[in-house]
Amino acid sequence: MEIKIGVVDTPREITVESEEAADAVTKAVETAVEKGTLLSLTDSRGRTILVPSAKIAYVEIGPAASRKVGFGSAS
Repeated sequence: MEIKIGVVDTPREITVESEEAADAVTKAVETAVEKGTLLSLTDSRGRTILVPSAKIAYVEIGPAASRKVGFGSAS
């Protein structure tokens, strides 16, 4: 699953590849925003990402983007 987090006053977004279910990520974001705490996510490599909930502009949750390798045809 791919998670993109927009941060206030920052033009770039944080992108996280995670094995967590969309419902679990949604619940974690909702809880962090409601309580004003850090949003804590673990990526697919076991690293922990912490984002202050006050700085979250948006969170986009979706399937992992498939990466194409090589040349494709333009048909």
